[in-house]
Amino acid sequence: MSNRAKVTAYKGRAAAVRRYQLFHAIRRHPALYWMVLPGIVYYILFKYVPMLGIVIAFQDFNVYKGIFGSEFVGFQQFEILFSSKDFYRLLTNTLVINFYDLLIGFTSPIVLALLLNEVSQMMFKRTIQSLLYLPHFLSWVVIGGLVTSQLLSPTTGLINQIIVELGGTPIYFLVENAFIRSVVVAAGIYKEVGWGTIIYLAALAGVNPSLYEAASIDGAGRFRQVFSITLPTIMPVVSVLFLMKIGHFLDFGFDRVWVFMNGANQGKIDIFDTYVYRVGLTQGLYSYATAIGLFKAIVGLILVLFFNHWSKKTTGEGLY
Repeated sequence: MSNRAKVTAYKGRAAAVRRYQLFHAIRRHPALYWMVLPGIVYYILFKYVPMLGIVIAFQDFNVYKGIFGSEFVGFQQFEILFSSKDFYRLLTNTLVINFYDLLIGFTSPIVLALLLNEVSQMMFKRTIQSLLYLPHFLSWVVIGGLVTSQLLSPTTGLINQIIVELGGTPIYFLVENAFIRSVVVAAGIYKEVGWGTIIYLAALAGVNPSLYEAASIDGAGRFRQVFSITLPTIMPVVSVLFLMKIGHFLDFGFDRVWVFMNGANQGKIDIFDTYVYRVGLTQGLYSYATAIGLFKAIVGLILVLFFNHWSKKTTGEGLY
């Protein structure tokens, strides 16, 4: 038997063993697989089946002709995208805003969880957790209204009232290009920092208390314990959440930006998501919008593959 035939036979036996192990596991734990089944069906119907629509990015899609009747144009939509005068503006805005959000928004829940973990009064700790978590349940329309009218309004906004009381002049935060990106990022942190904090607090609950006791005996203070025990212990959770976030680096969110966008600040916060809404839904350029979405997905895949490899080499943890 040739080496190629041996390899083929070995792969066939390995596949048969894996099928037997899966069948045996299903027979032993049927309830667990019935519980997983709805999630699998959801991902197949709403995640994998829609991926067939990627072919629209390579067509001059016509709604009346459908996918099978529309003309195939190859990479024409991508050529239009990369040669567009809006591409580099959109790319710059998306990268800058996402970088700020990754730098501040991703680290804020970690810092806040570390601070809350040091609080000994449980009632105070739970109250703070609840107050921080509540904005997560509010829609971006509500968040945008609160920020626009109650906080940043030049006449009735709390922040501008404080500025006036201190002798300054009101600032038009939603018009000034110097502030609008910070406003968008800060609003996102306000809305989601509580959700991230709960995840990290759950990870902190799994840290063995005996490690802190041993560190205290050795003379390590609280600050030293955080860097020597706490952070290394929760690093697997941090790595996984970072990889999940970096995969959506070009997906900042349409509604998060749209509620703050106006004619004066559009040049600074117009990103791919808002651009896709305008050209895809309002102008009917479905192939062009699909090409933009596919471009973002490919960039996200490349980032996940790169940082997953880097994470496994540095921390030993990854998504796969």
